[in-house]
Amino acid sequence: MAEAMQLDQALPVGSEGKRSGGWWGILALIATEGSLFGYLLFTYFYLASQTEQHWPPEGLPILFMPTMNTLILLTSSACVWISERCIQRSQFDWSIAWMALAHILGVCFVVIQLNEWSKFTYDMSSNLYGSLYFIITGFHMLHVIIGVVILMALLLWIALGYFDHRRYSAVTIGGLYWHFVDVVWLFIFTTLYLTPYFY
Repeated sequence: MAEAMQLDQALPVGSEGKRSGGWWGILALIATEGSLFGYLLFTYFYLASQTEQHWPPEGLPILFMPTMNTLILLTSSACVWISERCIQRSQFDWSIAWMALAHILGVCFVVIQLNEWSKFTYDMSSNLYGSLYFIITGFHMLHVIIGVVILMALLLWIALGYFDHRRYSAVTIGGLYWHFVDVVWLFIFTTLYLTPYFY
């Protein structure tokens, strides 16, 4: 009898109608990591304004690959958002497809960034610019790799049917992290690749 009553009860929906602890936790993480990126970019601008050498020393950055990566990250962010909306509408096959595309685009970003790094004639120890460039982009790359792992986990959970139209907070939380990584890249792209053309 007790077992029958337990089977009849619906699974708990957690924090339906309110923000979960994970949602507030990811906002705290975003605030902390956003501050760290802010300090790094401030350091870049400050040291660039104080140096006597040409900035960047190796000449103006080539924009093709970074621009491609910017479009890739923005597209992947849109895919994550669409995937979440598909879950809300109980369109789980579409949700899987969009999340898979977001994951693939995240991997593409990593591959293109590594390819770009391999083509540079300078490294982290070459000069001040090289140190700042590799610290900032390397720190962002670490966040992207973590984000790619999160997207893979979300894709697996969606495929296994862990979510429904009421219970999908993990997708929202993972999506917030990925959107944060994308927004940070816009600031990095503007700082490292575009501003040198205006000095």
